[in-house]
Amino acid sequence: MPPHEERAFFDAFDAALSGDAAGLSPWLADDSTAGLAVYRNTIASGAVDALTATYATVVMMTGEDWFRAAAREYVLVHPPREPALLSYGESFEHWLSQFPPAADTPYLAGIARLDWLWWQSWCAADDQLLDGADLAEISPAQLSELTLGLHPSLRIAAFANGTPALWLAHQAPARGGEHVLGRDPERMVFVRLGAQVEARLITAGPYAFLDALSRGASLLEAGQAALAAEPACALHQIIVTGLALGLFTCLTPVKRNTRHDN
Repeated sequence: MPPHEERAFFDAFDAALSGDAAGLSPWLADDSTAGLAVYRNTIASGAVDALTATYATVVMMTGEDWFRAAAREYVLVHPPREPALLSYGESFEHWLSQFPPAADTPYLAGIARLDWLWWQSWCAADDQLLDGADLAEISPAQLSELTLGLHPSLRIAAFANGTPALWLAHQAPARGGEHVLGRDPERMVFVRLGAQVEARLITAGPYAFLDALSRGASLLEAGQAALAAEPACALHQIIVTGLALGLFTCLTPVKRNTRHDN
């Protein structure tokens, strides 16, 4: 089969698996597409398995049978578009928030969001970590000209309620312990240390600091954002804790066209 015809075949085959079998007819002896069901079922099964692995905490809270039934519904609407399934299921959180059988557990979408961030942190690339001695050499005048690079595995999330603490409670559940959704706003940070993803709650100041850096802010601007969010926070402690967690990779000049906008 010539290369161009081979590509046309695989494009038609992919379309047929999604329900549009018309383009595959030139390669079918009897125009029957019944055999495609085997491939569809295999792809759907793999996609459900991938979702089950990615959203482990949701599975724990709903039970595997409920989750896999829900996942099959999701796959019908959002089939995989790439051969690799590592990045499959990003929209599951939004879909779950509108899934009628989950209406009585509205926190599940937030739990799914945290599962996704954990998974993305675990799958992220490695990078060199910043030496704390480099920070000690910065002069006050440089704070507005330099920014901190963030580790590729860093993920942060903010919630209007206690979803992060509820998620954490299910990572090492105490036997007989009661897990209650708190009403106070909470924030979470994820970062991978070696092969282990560290997940912990953070306050408003550190969250604002990291959020500002992620949008290109200078050290000065990030510090100002942290103090605005949490006036009592200690900026030096945010830096020290960030270094210990491996959140920072380098010191770089601020890019003028991506400066943080206060």
